[in-house]
Amino acid sequence: MMAAPAFAQTTLYEGARLIPGDGKPAIERSAFLVENGTITRVGRQGDVKAPAGAARVDLTGKTVMPALIDIHTHTGFQKGATYRPENYSRETIVDDLNRALYFGVSTVVSEGIDPGEVAFRIRDDQAAGTLGGARLFTAGRGMGAPNAGPGADTYRGIAYDVTTEEEARRDVREVTARKVDFIKIWVDDRNGRAPELSPPLYRAIIDEAHRHGVRVNAHVFYLADAKGLVAAGIDGFTHMARDKEMDDEVVQAIVKRGVVVMPTLQSTERGRNTGMPPPLAAWLNGPAREAIPPEIIARVQAAYGGRTAAQAAAARERYAILQRSLAKLSAAGARIVLGGDTGLQDDPFGFAEHRELELMVDAGMTPMQAIVAATSRGAEYLRLRKTGTLAAGKSADFLVLDANPLDDIVNTRRIARIFVSGAEVDRNSLRAGLNATK
Repeated sequence: MMAAPAFAQTTLYEGARLIPGDGKPAIERSAFLVENGTITRVGRQGDVKAPAGAARVDLTGKTVMPALIDIHTHTGFQKGATYRPENYSRETIVDDLNRALYFGVSTVVSEGIDPGEVAFRIRDDQAAGTLGGARLFTAGRGMGAPNAGPGADTYRGIAYDVTTEEEARRDVREVTARKVDFIKIWVDDRNGRAPELSPPLYRAIIDEAHRHGVRVNAHVFYLADAKGLVAAGIDGFTHMARDKEMDDEVVQAIVKRGVVVMPTLQSTERGRNTGMPPPLAAWLNGPAREAIPPEIIARVQAAYGGRTAAQAAAARERYAILQRSLAKLSAAGARIVLGGDTGLQDDPFGFAEHRELELMVDAGMTPMQAIVAATSRGAEYLRLRKTGTLAAGKSADFLVLDANPLDDIVNTRRIARIFVSGAEVDRNSLRAGLNATK
């Protein structure tokens, strides 16, 4: 669990390169003052003075940046090498949240496959200050046409089956009464296994949700559906269109309407490989192994192989559609956020977020743009006014890195220390707990 905030502490952190998280240039040899868990001053070393009695922390040679925020996750189903509905419990969700925090992810959104009350109770316990880990937001149970919800058998029966506009509005009223943070909808035909969620139905869901002040995130596959959803007032896409490259019409509509986009590259990217890229394998078998069970690491590695060169080449062509779409969206100024589809089978927390950042940059975003997507932009979408950037008045939620991610985005993995509300996270205790429950 994360350490309790030391609210009486006043600390001046000096010497680090500071990446604010809002796209402004990094401050070399920075200084920032933290009082009672809040950043009160930010500037250059020597310009920010510490009050009498304040502690000083020398971060010379380090880089600091805001903690990461993942808007597209699924918590609670993986336990060791198994992934099944019986695993879903408070214990496995907390394990996911602790692993996320260990890897520098302070906040996650569980998108639509949370049955029952467990996720809501965890969210309430965190709000009350009795439970740590990455902060959890939840969409509860999502909605789609019959059999069109989340794909794996593990999730069967969780999503609402919507067949009429009356059902759509009733289901929205039911989930909003439980104070979900978002509503998740699955719109496409799920590779032909189900009917699509028709425009009259998704328009009814969006309209009713907005009446109750709740935003809607959509799982899409087809470009035509993406266009219809933007026109209907969708708030966010948990994937980009995957059948065709997103054209200028939909890109401009997304930008104009302020629709949030989660690229969700890393779960698709594996298919273009015949084996795990050596640098990724080195990290997964090196520092990441401390907090990810070896049986999951073995399964992640296996997911990168097992296909022929021809199959990988075909997958690269399909994956290139996503890369081109993301490059267009980024160049146009779309509101892109980090969303890894984290927590799917053999897609562990921590691993997925950092890999997603690497692939966002590989697709054409700059490291600074990727950092903004993973910090301030996510906080903005979650309406978290006190986090996401390192600036006066913000909560002191930050990572201390051993290398500069603006030089190479994979340096977000080189975490030396993590702070939440000004208190240092005890990563050793987190790691011990994760190893004990693997």
